[in-house]
This record gives sequence, structure tokens and C-alpha cells, in this order.
Amino acid sequence: MTRWVIAALMLLATALPVGAQEYPSHPITLIVPFPAGGGVDAVARIVADKLSRALGQPIVIENHGGAGGTIGTRLAVRAKPDGYTLVMAHTGTTSINPTLYANPGYDRHKDFVPIGLIASTPIVIMAHPSFKPKTIGEMIAYAKANPGKLNIGTPTMGTGGYLSAELFKATAGVNVTIVLYKGTGPLTNDLLGGQIPVAFNVMAPAMGNLQAGTLRAIAVLGPKRSSLLPNVPTADESGMPGFEAMLHYGLLAPAGTPKPIVARLNAELRKAVTSDEVKKRIHADGGDELVSTPEEYAADMDKEAAIWSPLIKKLGLRVQ
Repeated sequence: MTRWVIAALMLLATALPVGAQEYPSHPITLIVPFPAGGGVDAVARIVADKLSRALGQPIVIENHGGAGGTIGTRLAVRAKPDGYTLVMAHTGTTSINPTLYANPGYDRHKDFVPIGLIASTPIVIMAHPSFKPKTIGEMIAYAKANPGKLNIGTPTMGTGGYLSAELFKATAGVNVTIVLYKGTGPLTNDLLGGQIPVAFNVMAPAMGNLQAGTLRAIAVLGPKRSSLLPNVPTADESGMPGFEAMLHYGLLAPAGTPKPIVARLNAELRKAVTSDEVKKRIHADGGDELVSTPEEYAADMDKEAAIWSPLIKKLGLRVQ
């Protein structure tokens, strides 16, 4: 009887998917659908470093920027669903692009399975030191006194920076020109050089400059002040109540990725995000860590879509 029990257990073990038993047995590719040096890239590298050590395999980051993150995200759709290709996602690619783009090239519900959340970060209105307005109110007054002359830099369409600039334009009733950049890195460089006076962007690429005073923050578009910029008010405090723009970051895998692999990745991701090392690095870039199950991440993406989609439709924004 014992021999039969042992034999049955051995048969059950061999029946488990080989990939799940051995995963990971070789390097993992993490697609970042934005250029290197930007906010999404920064979060990806923080987590990839910790995850690779936990999984015992290198995680190779591939940057495929363009079209608001849709180009890189489409690449992940075509990848084999074996856990060896993951994609760094954020609010723009999961909850903005499906409404903003006429054909984003992917369906988040059908083409991907969520692994888990990583972090959140607010958009910040920042300026070159030569820009005279110091508050949102002064910025609006300047824009109204100089219609069409204020250039505001943002990352490409499909990003929270771009949409928050469009929302500012509509809410404040000002005529400003939104200048699009391929990524947050190039935008920060031009802001530093004075080629653009104001930007709506995440903190990470500009944090050192904001703290050093080579760039100046006008307002934080979050529900609270940033601990790294305690003297910078929120938009709500600056006379624009309810004007918030937060981005959430997470990991996705191609649909069909085996559940045991998704569960393993989620478990390791949760450990990584709650580690002192990763939390410290996320906080240093102006963000807050987020921890979730795959199901909670799916619900979070739906919640974010319910915030951004009506706004996109109200503003009449559409990318063909």
C-alpha cells in the first residue's frame, strides 16, 4: 500500500508543468516601454535588481520607447507566455492608452495577466529657476497675460504628465502650448537647459535638481505634500481643489503565463517591494511603495481607468 502511495505521489510530481518546477532556469527579459533614464525606467531598475537576486537569474531590461508606451507593451503581447518576458506597466499604458489611442495594439484584460503593484508617484509642476511665477495662481495669471506664449513640456501622449497638463489647460482656461517629449529624461534635460520653462513630470529624473535648487517645484499633484519636498504645496493647497495626478507602477506578464509562475513572481515581488532596501530607493525618487496580489492589481488598473477615461473623453483627446 505504501509503495502505491509513493508511486502516486511521484506520478503527480512529474505531472506538474516542467516550467513551473524549474522556473526560472535562464535570464528573464523585462520590457520597459519608455526610454532609459525616465521615471518608469527608474522604478523598473530598482525592482529588477532585487528580484534577480531572489530568483537567482539575471533580469535583462530592454527599453522600447515610443507612442506613449504602446510600442514596448505591444512587444510583450507577442512574447511566449512562459514567465521569461515581463513588461513594466504604469497608469499610462494600462489605464490611459486604451481610451486615448484609437488602436493601442493590445487589450489589457485579454493580453496580460497582472503580477503585482510596485509603487505610486505624483506628477509635479516644475520650472526652470528663470521662470518668474512661483505658484499655480501666478502661473495662471502669467499664461492669461501672455496667451499662447507659455510652453509646457510633458512626456509623450498617454502619460500622466501629458494628461495633467491638458487638464490644467482646460481647468484654468488658459491658452498654453504643450510640448511633447519622447521620455521624462529628455524632458528633464531641456528643462535644466532652459529650452522649456515649465514641465509636468514625475519627480525621479529631476529629484536631485529639485533638491539642489537647479530646478524649482511649483506644486505637487498628489493628495499630500511630498516628504522630500515638504515646502512645496499640493495643487489643492494652491487653489485648484481636486487637481491630482498620481501614477501607479506594476508588473504584467503575457496572458497564458502559468499560474504557478505568476504566484512565484508575485511572492518575490511583494518581498522585494516591502524590503527596506527597495522602499528606501522608491522613497528617494519621491514615490511610495504599493503591495498587492495579482487580483488587487487588476482591480487597481480598473479603478485608475475609471478616473482617467472620462477625463480623456471630456477633453476630446484622441490619438489615431
